[in-house]
Amino acid sequence: MFSLNNVRFNNILDIKHLKIPSNKVTCIVGESGSGKSTLLRLLNNLISCDSGEISFNDRPLSTINSVELRRTIVMLPQQPVIFPGTVKDNLLIGLKFAEKPLVDEEKLRQILRMVSLSKELYEDSDKLSGGEKQRLALARVILLDPEVFLLDEPSSALDEETERIIVEMLVAYTKDTNKTLIMVTHSKKVAKDYSDNIIEINQGKVVNYTEDQV
Repeated sequence: MFSLNNVRFNNILDIKHLKIPSNKVTCIVGESGSGKSTLLRLLNNLISCDSGEISFNDRPLSTINSVELRRTIVMLPQQPVIFPGTVKDNLLIGLKFAEKPLVDEEKLRQILRMVSLSKELYEDSDKLSGGEKQRLALARVILLDPEVFLLDEPSSALDEETERIIVEMLVAYTKDTNKTLIMVTHSKKVAKDYSDNIIEINQGKVVNYTEDQV
């Protein structure tokens, strides 16, 4: 799926060689400031490497139209954007931006149940807590139905039990739908318990890559 060769960016990342497989759950771990979020942004071509090459399905990212790429690879940042309006408005706005068909309210309620967000569609999104906003943004991303999810600390604002529920849902959904999930997490336990592959980054370099051989 993704292949990185001699990738450097702004003295933040220096990755000699890395492959991230398709249809797997890959967790990226490391200390704060090690370059984890920067790696996600490079994979979505939100930023470009200073040298080296990143390929997606054997195509250099630099040759793929950005709009096409971001319909296939969707990134959720650690501080997700919540738009003014209702819960429903926030769920549908991603589909509108991506020029994808809108869905009915029952589908929206189904997505909210997936992320354990017990809110009405017409509630004001501004009144949600930090953890609720994080789950709303995650629901919006799931609704886009991309091939690849790039999630930056998707459970950072959640309590431990809700984090477990959300991560288990994400992993099950990824496997059931043959998606690819690449997730930055602060929790080595989450990475160990739920991922197929673990990439550990320290000071911009990959210091450990663990692949599930099962």
